[in-house]
Amino acid sequence: MPYNPGQGNYYRPSTFGGFRFFPPVIKWLLITNAAIYVLFDWGGKSFTLDGMPLAYIFNYYLGLMPLGYGFLPWQLVTYQFMHAGFWHLFYNMFGLWMFGMEVEHVWGSRKFLAFYLVCGIVAGLSQLVFAPMLEPMSMVDNFGRGIPTVGASGAVYGVLVAFAMMFPDRYIFLYFLIPIKAKYFILGMIALGVYSIGDQGTVANLAHLGGAVAGAIYVLYLARRFPFQSLIERFGWWLNSRRYRKSEDAHEDAVDAKVFDINTRPKTEQELYQEKIDGILDKIGRGGYQSLTEDEKKILFEASKKLN
Repeated sequence: MPYNPGQGNYYRPSTFGGFRFFPPVIKWLLITNAAIYVLFDWGGKSFTLDGMPLAYIFNYYLGLMPLGYGFLPWQLVTYQFMHAGFWHLFYNMFGLWMFGMEVEHVWGSRKFLAFYLVCGIVAGLSQLVFAPMLEPMSMVDNFGRGIPTVGASGAVYGVLVAFAMMFPDRYIFLYFLIPIKAKYFILGMIALGVYSIGDQGTVANLAHLGGAVAGAIYVLYLARRFPFQSLIERFGWWLNSRRYRKSEDAHEDAVDAKVFDINTRPKTEQELYQEKIDGILDKIGRGGYQSLTEDEKKILFEASKKLN
């Protein structure tokens, strides 16, 4: 349970403005996951198709089935929106809300949505590839039938890692009482997941770890701390330079452009607005999201909606 005693180093997701203030992706992920759970749980138990409960059909075609036991490519996305029970849904959505709010506010909605889905897909691939070797009992039941993997946990683990890497020294309260820095809390969860690999339980530890690794790589890349980052950027520069040269060759008859000093022209309204957003993001980096004024929160929220 997060708590904020009035200092920037303690973390509590803001609920300013009620549910309308939730950043767009977080809001619609919460709504979508809850709606799908209610629809599938109620419909799956209440109706049958050719004598077969709809819940079985939903799990078979939309849950993540093991390779060779009914796997279909779209399941890498659809399994993220299915949950095995109310508490499974609750804990995943609570983690998404608690740690994802600030990440989406900083990144913007488009980038956060791409990040979330990619982490979930990588988590699913990790389960498909490594579970047959490390957790075979989680793939096939005693009757030789494939066991579907469901839940947003892999994507949420990516969000947890992103928060811990962006705000490592934020304090959260474990069990309402114990203050612990985000980096240690998330590291402990990952260590527990590694230790639990091979257990006979129903937790998809490999999916969790796959999502966590994907989240770490994504954040390192954005922060330009990824191994071989300079090599990747040079390759991208080389590709862009080739496109530029081709464009120049195709427009040899173009007239010379007028040259002027960009430092002498007045700044546009968009540039002034961007400077204001950059200042707010710098303030978040220094003191956290809770250090913002209500007006600054409104400005950042409106900017995140424009990026959506």
